[in-house]
Amino acid sequence: MYSDKVMEHFQNPRNVGDIEDADGVGTVGNPVCGDLMTIYIKVKDDVIEDIKFKTFGCGAAIATSSMVTEMAMGKTLEEALAITRDDVADELEGLPPVKMHCSNLAADALHAAIDNYRENKTKIKDICSACEEE
Repeated sequence: MYSDKVMEHFQNPRNVGDIEDADGVGTVGNPVCGDLMTIYIKVKDDVIEDIKFKTFGCGAAIATSSMVTEMAMGKTLEEALAITRDDVADELEGLPPVKMHCSNLAADALHAAIDNYRENKTKIKDICSACEEE
């Protein structure tokens, strides 16, 4: 049912945990299956220099979370935003059709973390601009 690569990432997930001073955090979930994923990123010069995840869910959800963190590490934000659910599934050498939603969540959580980073960066820029005007 699952590829060896899925089983490896489920049994030995990479980049598990959180980043206390994360630059961006993205949390997504699927109420139907109960999967919940949070991805934390640390960004320097628009490159993801650290990434961690916490996932509550099935083996496929854990495996896709692990894989998406490996795929995004060291990438620019634009490159990481280009990672799709199909890319995640392909890197894991396939997922059963009923588990494809898990790879969708992993990519969505990564994109949400990047969006959160960009929103935070804009807010800080706006605050700094306001301070300079005073």
